Amino acid sequence: MQLDDFTFTLPAALIAQHPAACRDQSRLMVVDRAQRRITHDRFANLGAYMQAGDVLVVNDTKVIPARLHGHKVGTGGKVEVLLLHEVQTGVWDVLLKPAAKVRRGMVLAFGHGVLQAEILERRPGGTMVLAFTPADVYSVLEQCGEVPLPPYIKRDASVAHHTADLQRYQTVYASHPGAVAAPTAGLHFTPALLDQLAQQGIQRAAITLHVGWGTFQPIRTGMVEQHQMPHEFYRVTASAAATIAAGRAAGQRVVAVGTTATRTLETLGQQQTEIMACSGWSNLFIYPGYRFQVVNALVTNFHLPGSTLFLLVCAFAGRELMLEAYHTAIAAGYRFYSYGDAMLIQ
Repeated sequence: MQLDDFTFTLPAALIAQHPAACRDQSRLMVVDRAQRRITHDRFANLGAYMQAGDVLVVNDTKVIPARLHGHKVGTGGKVEVLLLHEVQTGVWDVLLKPAAKVRRGMVLAFGHGVLQAEILERRPGGTMVLAFTPADVYSVLEQCGEVPLPPYIKRDASVAHHTADLQRYQTVYASHPGAVAAPTAGLHFTPALLDQLAQQGIQRAAITLHVGWGTFQPIRTGMVEQHQMPHEFYRVTASAAATIAAGRAAGQRVVAVGTTATRTLETLGQQQTEIMACSGWSNLFIYPGYRFQVVNALVTNFHLPGSTLFLLVCAFAGRELMLEAYHTAIAAGYRFYSYGDAMLIQ
């Protein structure tokens, strides 16, 4: 399968640099797969397309201030570190730049010395392992870390922007720290909208997948099948599993909020005949030809051409229909990517 078949031209002006003034006032494109029909609405009206008994599955991971700016102790040379995941308490797998002149044993300092790290090893693939002091890195990240916004958001890193991003590049139900990127389809929900959906009889189940930096990694092979997804940690509680399993048993729709929730649910679907509590690491790559086991409808944002995320929605709705929807969105001036507008595919 050729990657070139999943590209399109996107005007740079449509890449959202800021979130909508109100979360649920983003635009909503509704794609009916059976009717091959595309309609337009506002996200606040999502309930009009939901049915009592539907199970809305959200990813409750919380983005951490994972980007650290610091220096080498002794030489003062500047460094930038992106936390990827915690290997064990206080020991993290990271991306570090510039990486050419760092070596094992070197000590780095961040936030005026509030946080320090020793380089333990350089791993194949470009990551490094750092041991931090204090070991409870989470306790000091608010003081010395920054929200790791996607590379296509290009604006100054002013204090005002940083403060706003701490709130808006986070879902209202985020509760388990560990992600370096937001599950952006969930950014459109407000507490009031969630309450409204609950009053309509829509069930909600929260699962966790800590979104990694790999979500932004481009496919570097011309053949789609040759791409390898990085592993990301997921956890499904007994309560969430029971809600999802009960909905499926009753013939209700499972509506995934975002590609991360989708990949987690489909990972479970490949491993289990019935959804049960579990945790593990997933590197499931969903592209056209994949047969969905669990997800019946999908809330998602508009994605990069030729990305793993765009391939997932093409697998769910068909390449031709998705290209039509994206061309329609471009013509209608929809906002794209993390802070952009939303799509419901049903």
